[in-house]
Amino acid sequence: MASPARSVSRIVFGLVLAAGLVLQSGIAAAQTSPGETLIRDTEIEAILHHDADPILTAAGIDPKSVQIIIIGSPPDDVNAFAAPRLMGVNTALILKTKDPNELQGVMAHEVGHLAAGHVARSGEMQHAGMKPFLLTMGLGVLAAVAGAGDAAAGLIGSAGYFGTLGAIGYSREQEARADQAGATLLEKAGLSGKGLADFFDNFRYQEVFSEARRYKFFIDHPLSSDRIDALQSRVAKAPHYNVKDSPAAMAEHEVMKAKLEGFLEPQVAIVKYAETDKSYPARYARAIAYYQLKEPDKALKLIDALLQEQPSNPYLWELKGQILFEYGRAPEAEAPQRKSVELKPDAPLLRINLGQTLIALDDKAKVEEGVTELKKALTQENDNAEAWRLLAEAYDKEGQAGLARLATAEYNFNIGDQKDALMFAMRAREKLPKDSPEWRRATDIVLVSKPTRDDLKNLASEGSIGRSQTN
Repeated sequence: MASPARSVSRIVFGLVLAAGLVLQSGIAAAQTSPGETLIRDTEIEAILHHDADPILTAAGIDPKSVQIIIIGSPPDDVNAFAAPRLMGVNTALILKTKDPNELQGVMAHEVGHLAAGHVARSGEMQHAGMKPFLLTMGLGVLAAVAGAGDAAAGLIGSAGYFGTLGAIGYSREQEARADQAGATLLEKAGLSGKGLADFFDNFRYQEVFSEARRYKFFIDHPLSSDRIDALQSRVAKAPHYNVKDSPAAMAEHEVMKAKLEGFLEPQVAIVKYAETDKSYPARYARAIAYYQLKEPDKALKLIDALLQEQPSNPYLWELKGQILFEYGRAPEAEAPQRKSVELKPDAPLLRINLGQTLIALDDKAKVEEGVTELKKALTQENDNAEAWRLLAEAYDKEGQAGLARLATAEYNFNIGDQKDALMFAMRAREKLPKDSPEWRRATDIVLVSKPTRDDLKNLASEGSIGRSQTN
């Protein structure tokens, strides 16, 4: 998770701007548009992939090529979308679904739009440049400080993505076709179509509301009773209609909802998941809620009890380490964060958390190890802006000015700030050995950051680019 964010409602795509930005564990922050944020959480992303991957495979899409985006949204903003190599799911949608099959039904419907060859209104979606480069920090759902400069900068990189959301909208005819395509995909994946029909039936009343009172999903995806009836009739005849969610899938779904509620609505979660409820999701939600409500000792007590039962759960170790880090106990945070990486070495966000803590310890050997962890994370997520920011901080501590400037250029490049990316890349070139891989990378950033004619002339005079490029 990340460092303590002061605004729980601004949850950003799991990243945590850690050291320089105070964030909350689990939810990283950068507000994108009123009431919406991007969220990044390793645990929730894994659960969503468990739900989506069979559907994507049935559609002939490699699940590994699809990035699932979690959008922190107001409770009434139920929405989802699918696009080439990208799927977006609002937290409100997740929290409204009763079970995994309902969520899979909505996912199948969205993939059905792709399978049916539908495009957004006027082709706008294709030109919206969706490139949600999230500041990625963290443990799972992390929330950043409202109004923090770095968080605000992160929005720049997400602007195209939110423009894409605004472009999404389908006709009633396309909706009916997506229903049928989604039902086909669910059946092909060996899943029941009941959740898809049930979800839409739960919101049948939306069609009688004025547009101002409808959930966004049903504005963009017009609903009708005839369509629901046709869908119910279709899925009820399918061979896999009576397939049930497994106990493991149900448990994951409840954990995902509990985690989101703990981070997004901590005061509500404390009441909803009462002390009398001893289930794992309830205790998990309470631990997160106490953490968000600035009661770290209560949170840590609950987490330690959960770890006694689940010592191999990387997300509990992650949460413990993030709380300790964010409340000024970085030396104590190192051990649990190491444990989280040991248990889940393929999760770059966990390595970023560990790297952040090691850098904060101000020990030469630890800083060097932190650099190694961040580099490992970047081999998996090279566009992770927060990893680059932390790497710049580490290089600065090591006195490696050229590499620090290059990492800062990478950070700005990945949040969409071309002006600062250009400036820091040019400064990096002055400090790096000429023709080294790092020097060449700095030059590449300069050339793709829309330099002015004078910028190019300066580079040409230094012999870094050909004269023809300045003309």
